[in-house]
Amino acid sequence: MTTVGVEEEYFLVDAATGRLSAYGEKVRAAAGLEQFVAAGEIQLELLQAQVEIATPVCHSLEEAGGHLLRLRHAVVEAAERFGCRILASGTSPMVHDAPVQVTDKARYKAMLRQAPQLVAEQMVNGMHVHVAVPSRQMGVEVLNRIRPWLPTLTAMGANSPLWDGDDTGFASWRTLVFDRWPVSGIPPYFADDADYDLRAQRLLATGVIADRGQLYWQGRLCERYPTVEIRCVDVQPRTDDAVLFAGLVRGLALTAMREASEGRTAPTPPAELLKAAMWQAARHGLSQELIDPEGRRCRAGDVVYQLLEHVEPALAEAGDARQVTALVHRLLQQGTGADRQRMAWARGGLPAVMDMLAEATVLP
Repeated sequence: MTTVGVEEEYFLVDAATGRLSAYGEKVRAAAGLEQFVAAGEIQLELLQAQVEIATPVCHSLEEAGGHLLRLRHAVVEAAERFGCRILASGTSPMVHDAPVQVTDKARYKAMLRQAPQLVAEQMVNGMHVHVAVPSRQMGVEVLNRIRPWLPTLTAMGANSPLWDGDDTGFASWRTLVFDRWPVSGIPPYFADDADYDLRAQRLLATGVIADRGQLYWQGRLCERYPTVEIRCVDVQPRTDDAVLFAGLVRGLALTAMREASEGRTAPTPPAELLKAAMWQAARHGLSQELIDPEGRRCRAGDVVYQLLEHVEPALAEAGDARQVTALVHRLLQQGTGADRQRMAWARGGLPAVMDMLAEATVLP
């Protein structure tokens, strides 16, 4: 079975004041001392008020969910030792009354010199899903075929409506924040893996990006592992929210590999339509109409069901159909993370949002 892995980023906030807390290194070290946490599973991020986890390679969604819950609990318990809470939110909802220190790594310091204001405002957390591919050429085939579905995934995974103590009006403000980097957004269509590498090399040659890690496309080839990495989804409040996207992304990748093996031509929707579809997804999540992969304006639920129908054979093949379908239905009934943040906001303001996010982080 095609394997999958998940990376998630979280905020650290002071439990008493609710302010972002620069304890990332201490929390990472403390969590890493747990007997059930392996080396490399908990990592530092750009800002010291963030921490990142990475699951091992997983063969099933149950395995992925188990690792995510284990690592979330490890980080939460480590954070509590320093008077902190963990928030799984795509943006920082609290007021940003002081700059957050950049993690002491040469790469991050170079980014700060290059784009100081962007780094200062990079208070965003994503969820990255890795799916194994047999070759870089097949990885490019997968990217080309997943591109039209990235806005739908973004809408479903929207969990960043609040920023600097206020409602942005967007369901995924993280998407807009990340789109300001020089290489970002939906990736272009690539002729083959040589074309991918040539374009990457040309970007590096400009000096605008320092390494391939700064190819911030929402889908890209991973340089460390033989995987495709889909990066468009905000970090999710609950573990099983994350499991849903692991299942959908693997289903999309399996579907793409099957279509490529059958010699079917990959779709090439116009770049401007994809950009408009992504903006609409980030703006409204599932609360308004979406632009489907054909460029049509449709009810959000209908586009979600288009996606589910598209990947259904692959989900069945992987044994994921029942679980993913149930989680999709729950999402449509209960709303996205952005919807839940806004409901908490209406109920009790920022403290209620932070309580909801902290409690959801350790839920299955």
